[in-house]
Amino acid sequence: MKLGVPKETLDGEQRVALAPDGVVKLVDRGVEVLVEAGAGRDYNVDEAYEEAGAQVVADADELWRTADVIAKVRAPTEAELELAHEGSIMISFLQPVQQAELVSELATRGVTALSMDAIPRIARAQSMDALSSMSSISGYKGVVIAAGALGKYLPMMTTAAGTTKAANVLVLGAGVAGLQAIATARRLGAEVSAFDIRPEVKEQIESLGAKFVEPEQEEEPEEEEIEEEEEPRGFAGALQRVKTALGAQELAPSSADGDDSENEPVEEAEEEEDSSAPGGYAREQDEEKQRRDRELLSERLRETDVVITTALIPGKSAPTLVTEEMVDGMAPGSVVIDLAAEAGGNCELTKPGEVVEHRLVHIHGPLDLPSSMPVHASQLYSRNVVSLVSHLVDDDGELQLDFEDEITDGVCLTHEGEVRHAGARDALGQDPLPPSPAEEKRDREADDTGDDNEGDSDDGAQGDGGREREAAEASGREQ
Repeated sequence: MKLGVPKETLDGEQRVALAPDGVVKLVDRGVEVLVEAGAGRDYNVDEAYEEAGAQVVADADELWRTADVIAKVRAPTEAELELAHEGSIMISFLQPVQQAELVSELATRGVTALSMDAIPRIARAQSMDALSSMSSISGYKGVVIAAGALGKYLPMMTTAAGTTKAANVLVLGAGVAGLQAIATARRLGAEVSAFDIRPEVKEQIESLGAKFVEPEQEEEPEEEEIEEEEEPRGFAGALQRVKTALGAQELAPSSADGDDSENEPVEEAEEEEDSSAPGGYAREQDEEKQRRDRELLSERLRETDVVITTALIPGKSAPTLVTEEMVDGMAPGSVVIDLAAEAGGNCELTKPGEVVEHRLVHIHGPLDLPSSMPVHASQLYSRNVVSLVSHLVDDDGELQLDFEDEITDGVCLTHEGEVRHAGARDALGQDPLPPSPAEEKRDREADDTGDDNEGDSDDGAQGDGGREREAAEASGREQ
């Protein structure tokens, strides 16, 4: 099998799909690698590819015509689509929901499209998870941009002239980008707090040294006073203390008819479950919930120096978390870094690719941040591509598509002229496909074991459920 790596042609894109160390691994698997001259820019030079065992090809047309598989970073341009031949395979970020027409065109041309943003979120696919790789870079770089734009230190500094306070940083969204932003801001000495609609991420946020922003719990003191006043004495009191030690006080009192099934812990669990979509992504919230969240954040923003927003909804525009009115309440000189700018932005004032000044607050809408760190971004993405290709090829280096495999089934958007991705089909107005071989296999295994949720549990999977994961895993975002 011949795998071709063309030079990225999109303006500003500095990454390359395969680094020289990735070439070595694929050559060892029996794959012949072709690299377009100059594809690695000045950080992965042609000589390095040749030393790794690749053939450097001067003509892009020849590379596209010769290769069986094309590995890219960004989706193909119209000019590149013309070079894609029937029966070839394309690996890239393809954004199947947002770019459904492109997916349809690839199917029409007979191209098998494998999307790096459709990797199932299961344990054995972690090494292929390019979205997480790129999101980590975005979170880091967002903090670096903020540090450069803010007119003060991030850490507390003690000098001969006195001591300056640490900057207050608020991170909105605790996915991979958000958690990396928290960690980076903490390393730089800032006071960091974070907000996410999923209460289950509180522990992750606090483990990085940040404070989880949540509504004040006003009922707890009252409950403690009531318990103190009503605590019985003697044997009854001793019995009550034993129950308290065993955690029995966490349950709500039984109702008059003896039905105590509806208690606060259960309701909280249901609320937490409603906040998460398949694959661990945040679920879109109703308008009332968004309004309450904005009220909570408005108070925080008045004392915040830097806001870094990372919230995205798979397959949809980014939710508005910071309104113009909220920005009006921020201190002059404050900075907003909107990492969701490519999807419309979390700030109402964000303009993708620009820096907007509003009442002396600077709102940054950076685009394609991973490309601004092309060395490590290419290195990480290359590892993701190598892991995927290694999973798909046999011992002779020939690519085999086994659609009973959950990874292959999830990553493949088009095959043999047909759009396979449920989200793309829905966007195109096409009827859903019958259950895929991977889904049928999963159903058979569930019937055999009697566990409907088994999925990929043998490797600690999150059990996304086949085509139910299309929106969550193929958002096309890199946050």
